[in-house]
Amino acid sequence: MEALIPVINKLQDVFNTVGADIIQLPQIAVVGTQSSGKSSVLESLVGRDLLPRGTGVVTRRPLILQLVHVDPGDSRKNDDGGREGEEWGKFLHTKNTIYTDFDEIRQEIENETERVSGNNKGISDEPIHLKIFSPHVVNLTLVDLPGITKVPVGDQPKDIEVQIKDLILKHISNPNSIILAVTAANTDMATSEALKVAREVDPDGRRTLAVVTKLDLMDAGTDAMDVLMGRVIPVKLGLIGVVNRSQLDINNKKSVADAIRDEYAFLQKKYPSLANRNGTKYLARTLNRLLMHHIRDCLPELKARINVLAAQYQSLLSSYGEPVEDQSATLLQLITKFATEYCNTIEGTAKYIETAELCGGARICYIFHETFGRTLESVDPLGGLSTIDILTAIRNATGPRPSLFVPEVSFELLVKKQVKRLEEPSLRCVELVHEEMQRIIQHCSNYSTQELQRFPKLHEAIVEVVTSLLRKRLPITNEMVHNLVAIELAYINTKHPDFADACGVMNNNIEEERRNRMRELPAAVPRDKAEQDGTGNWRGMLKKGEEAPGSGPGSPFKGAVNLLDVPVPAARKLSSREQRDCEVIERLIKSYFLIVRKNIQDSVPKAVMHFLVNHVKDSLQSELVGQLYKSGLLNDLLTESEDMAQRRKEAADMLQALQKASQVIAEIRETHLW
Repeated sequence: MEALIPVINKLQDVFNTVGADIIQLPQIAVVGTQSSGKSSVLESLVGRDLLPRGTGVVTRRPLILQLVHVDPGDSRKNDDGGREGEEWGKFLHTKNTIYTDFDEIRQEIENETERVSGNNKGISDEPIHLKIFSPHVVNLTLVDLPGITKVPVGDQPKDIEVQIKDLILKHISNPNSIILAVTAANTDMATSEALKVAREVDPDGRRTLAVVTKLDLMDAGTDAMDVLMGRVIPVKLGLIGVVNRSQLDINNKKSVADAIRDEYAFLQKKYPSLANRNGTKYLARTLNRLLMHHIRDCLPELKARINVLAAQYQSLLSSYGEPVEDQSATLLQLITKFATEYCNTIEGTAKYIETAELCGGARICYIFHETFGRTLESVDPLGGLSTIDILTAIRNATGPRPSLFVPEVSFELLVKKQVKRLEEPSLRCVELVHEEMQRIIQHCSNYSTQELQRFPKLHEAIVEVVTSLLRKRLPITNEMVHNLVAIELAYINTKHPDFADACGVMNNNIEEERRNRMRELPAAVPRDKAEQDGTGNWRGMLKKGEEAPGSGPGSPFKGAVNLLDVPVPAARKLSSREQRDCEVIERLIKSYFLIVRKNIQDSVPKAVMHFLVNHVKDSLQSELVGQLYKSGLLNDLLTESEDMAQRRKEAADMLQALQKASQVIAEIRETHLW
């Protein structure tokens, strides 16, 4: 099982080649406050001085440190065949450059940090990858994170605390990571910032290991026995105490090996019963064991994740398509596919069915039978007509003669006014269908023919052709719908079969009215008697004491009554005859309006389908070919977008990396490591 860690290192190398962190690999994240001894712990595990030192925030970028154990006989050789060293390091960003001088490694870490993070003590979440090969290390993958700080110092950003905490949480939130929480022994464990932040993402402590540093710097008369025994802060993976080199030791160039020997002597003297369960060497073995078991537990989920991503990137790469070889065939294929998908979306047979909302033919059907149908049904047959309007129309239709019957002209005048109101919702129906056919273009571009995304100019040209075709058909369809309403207005067919019942009602009412009037007529009065009484004579219109026109001195019209000055009452009670006349007209208007509305509700969708929808469907393919399939346009239309080639390469590289990772995991099964 020891070989599991090199397998993870190999997986890390695979994904480093594509610069991706989409796979969360098992690793150990080192967390602690500034000056808690984090760097000393890491250097003790490596056995060499390699990390930058200083005050304030020194670690300003995550350092992913891979320790690779090599046998002493596998030491790297130089080009002359001589021994060059048994320990060396490699950075990912310097490719194949080999570093055997660990001072150069430290300097390169500082240079790379300043290159990305600047020299103002700011931090960056872009990691530095360093791999150390040595016969003195155990296989481990560690992530050195910036030390937790509270107060910005110097020219540090004001929110440096928040930045660092967010960066730490990003790494330790990885469920495949082990948290190495570093706390100094000369501080109160109950207030440990490292353990506090670890508990935010690992409340049960199942993947947290505590390291207590600076055991030799505790106050006189105190010790860390209770802490190391887990009586103060229990941690499930345990607590391990270590002794670091002091700053004086570092200044005096005390080696890590000498420091480890002194650490062992200190533990034997101060904590003899716990010496074999503490110290740097025990920490390295424990981390190695924990990481191996953790890797073993994570591999099944890791394998499933890699397989899912491989399938996704395979699909993504397929959507990008292959480089174009035959331009004519490719253009014709894309045009045909778009036209087919456009028509299929209208017919409801498209490959990609929208589930969030109605689309294509389904929405057109909804417009016809729900939107348009309900709008027509909401139109009141008598809307906008008052009783006075109807009575006025009846009177105007009779001219100067009082009528005995309801004039038919008044009915036609009023019903045409009401039928005209059906034109606006009918034209709005055309507009809604036109808008939906525009939306189908975008739907096909986004879901059905993703290949068009490769060729933005071709996509724009197709959209322009289809939009132009729809634009040309819109006025033709509007004209037809306008004519449908005009046809209804051109001839009021009172002999319509559905109108017969309404006419019968009107005839019955008229006949009844005629009989009533005949019964109410008084006996004939002699003409001369009528004249002596002034009835039927224009003189009867004059008030008492007024002279007839032309009868007085002066003006011949002196004393005449000006009828235009007589005010007309705004509202009055209708006579029984007027009431009956209005009711008859209202019933006739309503009956005929419903007949016309039914015709319009049936004929408008048919006209829209014929003149707009079906015409576009039938002519779309030929229109696209005629406008775009030209030799002079091939190169321009099939020019890929600037980033398409780059995206195809990135997807291909990622797919290759995932396939390699899958092979690595398969090898683990074959060698029974898992």
